[in-house]
Amino acid sequence: MRDLKLAPSWLRFFIVLMLVLGIFFRFFHLENKLYWHDEVYTSFRAAGYTGQEIGAEIFQNQVMSAKELQKYQRLKPGSTAADTINSLAVEDAQHPPLYFLLARFWMQVFGSSRTASRALPALLSLLGLVFMYALGRELFASRTAALLATALLAISPFDILFAQIARQYSFLTVWVIGSSFFLVKAWRSPTWYNWGLYALATALGLYTHPFFGLTLIGHVVYILLMQFWDRKTQNRPRITTLQFCLAIAASIILYSPWLFVIKTSYQRVLDTTNWAKGGDIIYVVKLWILSFTSLFFDLDVGFDNAGTYLLRLPFLVLIAVAIYTVCRHTNRETWLFILTAIFVPFLILAVSDLLLGMRRSAVSRYLISCFPGVQLAVGYFLATQLINLRRLWQGVMVILIAGSIASCTVSAFYDTWWSNIPSYFNAEMARRINATESPVLFSDSGYDGTNLGDLISLSYLLDDNVRLVFFGQPPNLEKANVVSLVSGNSQPFLFRPSPQLVQAIESKYGQLLPAVPEGGLTQIK
Repeated sequence: MRDLKLAPSWLRFFIVLMLVLGIFFRFFHLENKLYWHDEVYTSFRAAGYTGQEIGAEIFQNQVMSAKELQKYQRLKPGSTAADTINSLAVEDAQHPPLYFLLARFWMQVFGSSRTASRALPALLSLLGLVFMYALGRELFASRTAALLATALLAISPFDILFAQIARQYSFLTVWVIGSSFFLVKAWRSPTWYNWGLYALATALGLYTHPFFGLTLIGHVVYILLMQFWDRKTQNRPRITTLQFCLAIAASIILYSPWLFVIKTSYQRVLDTTNWAKGGDIIYVVKLWILSFTSLFFDLDVGFDNAGTYLLRLPFLVLIAVAIYTVCRHTNRETWLFILTAIFVPFLILAVSDLLLGMRRSAVSRYLISCFPGVQLAVGYFLATQLINLRRLWQGVMVILIAGSIASCTVSAFYDTWWSNIPSYFNAEMARRINATESPVLFSDSGYDGTNLGDLISLSYLLDDNVRLVFFGQPPNLEKANVVSLVSGNSQPFLFRPSPQLVQAIESKYGQLLPAVPEGGLTQIK
């Protein structure tokens, strides 16, 4: 394949444009989107709080302001990094502590504003671009293909969306790509130094997110298959496989302290992941389509509208053709790596979902291990077509960039996006509450465990004159002085109340009316 110096000048321009725009979108309007449920949990765990202690403090039949709620998003007085680790260990062991410790350090230096909190994952996501270029060069021995794959990662609507979320997903992408680079490099140049770097990268990946394990399994399958073929041709010493096994063992040993934490909190881990049960096959397949194509295009006209999937069809075709081209025109080491990187993580989730009645593979962020392989394949395919001046694919390239830019632009100016579930309707509910003359919001711990995070999320959007009334169990209307709060010009709302709170309110004030039913907001007549 010709080098970038021999590629057409317009291609060099588009690659630079994609890289610049990708970096720009990562830092554009960081404060604009809803600071949603999961981000709230990131902040208070990094700050050293547990959900239990926050709930015990606020759900006390009392009136609070939105500003008072936000104190739990700032560093807990007197806390240390041990408090951050403890918050995860006792309540959220399925999330390892590396990103949360980084977030705590970041909070100490730059504060706890939404912009500051989101700047960290945006910055970390830039490491993924560096690793993607290095991995592309290692796989394809082509600067053009490597740069195109990097540019596709840079301008990807999915990757930009998650680079702007104060969670560990952009950091997970970094280690999915980084560990893959070190693996390919170590397999081709099997020095102890290279295998040591691979072991370190896999340990960091495991400490970032448990689903990095999907990437690790993909690597194991890749090495086993490569070993099988190398034994037939007898062209690789056994020491290489031994080095790989030792690297994996070293990374697992480094991760073993958190494995012990998971083991001791196993039942709680199961309880906190029960939401992933259920979902029919049609629903799951739709989300597979939306997830993989969101790497290039992220606009739709409704989840159940056929037009949404017609718009995505060309991108599915592009992905399929790209994978076929990689398999047809690259060496075995390269195409086998691409196939295992994409399909091993996906099949592990998809098959287990079908057997166990789960829907984890329908959650886009759980498929992060698959996505860099897709971008590498498409980058290679476009490089082979574009440097040969094939006009059809020049047009495809322009459309691809236009679709990505349009998706990122629309997303940047919306206050909420599909990734914000279960907080998707928080902005709409806040507008409804703020529009009333003397608003009051009643709530308690709720019925599904999401109220705490979403109430703090709402606090960023509510006006200062909104009075928040948080009830304990059982709700004590007299202690909260509800009579005075619902009198006069007050406009009382209820946010996802528990059945006990609904019963207490309706027994005194009559039936509740839906205000924003999709979000769980009701109103007293």
